[in-house]
Amino acid sequence: MTPLHETTIDNLQVKLFKTRQELGQNAAQMAAAKIRELLQGQDVVNIIFAAAPSQNEFLDALAQQPEIDWQRVNAFHMDEYIGLSDDAPQRFGNFLKDRFFDKVPLRAVFYINGNVNDPDAECLRYEALLNEHPTDIVCMGIGENCHIAFNDPHIAFFNDPVLVKKVDLDLTSRHQQVHDGCFASIELVPEYALTLTIPALVKAPTVFCMVPAAHKAEAIYHTLVDEISEIYPSTILRKHPNATLFIDQGSARQWTKEASFVSK
Repeated sequence: MTPLHETTIDNLQVKLFKTRQELGQNAAQMAAAKIRELLQGQDVVNIIFAAAPSQNEFLDALAQQPEIDWQRVNAFHMDEYIGLSDDAPQRFGNFLKDRFFDKVPLRAVFYINGNVNDPDAECLRYEALLNEHPTDIVCMGIGENCHIAFNDPHIAFFNDPVLVKKVDLDLTSRHQQVHDGCFASIELVPEYALTLTIPALVKAPTVFCMVPAAHKAEAIYHTLVDEISEIYPSTILRKHPNATLFIDQGSARQWTKEASFVSK
């Protein structure tokens, strides 16, 4: 499946596809190839996954990839709301369980618990798990305000001293959850979450970032064009030695207006 366009911006590999279906399929094939490669040289592969509708096509395609020994793969997720009921479908752990974790025979799934009495203790527990099982691959998206995980601009630190922390969500992030159809109104979206920090994500040797759809066009423009800074957290991907960004014509439309090519 050939991209419409490929380029490298700083260190970041960028692949533009016509549709989000093609994006998801290509990203899944690349991720599967990397998993197989790693399993040839190590006993277990540790992967962090994002939970969002933007990941649907990728997750569906990844679950169907052949010849992956999933029983040697540990799964983590990168954020979780505080205060939603344990069975709420909007909980990121539940989303991933339904969309992916229950579809392949994983060695283990490590869930973040957003309903503990002591969020700080939960952050330390999950950080210890990340240290015990060093991340090999991160599969992620980018938010409308350029957040990665729930590192919104006001609390995004490239040199964050911790791997997991409690955060308050800005209005853009909360409205995005409504735009994505996850909640009926802004009032229903939790105000707080636990999230992996930027260092926890970018320390992984390999990052695959899947960002389809027109409502992400401004975020993709900032990610690829603006100065690398915490104002636009996703710009840090341009410093990563092995990160690939997958976009479609919708999410790329603002960027392609100024790029030196015309997609067809």
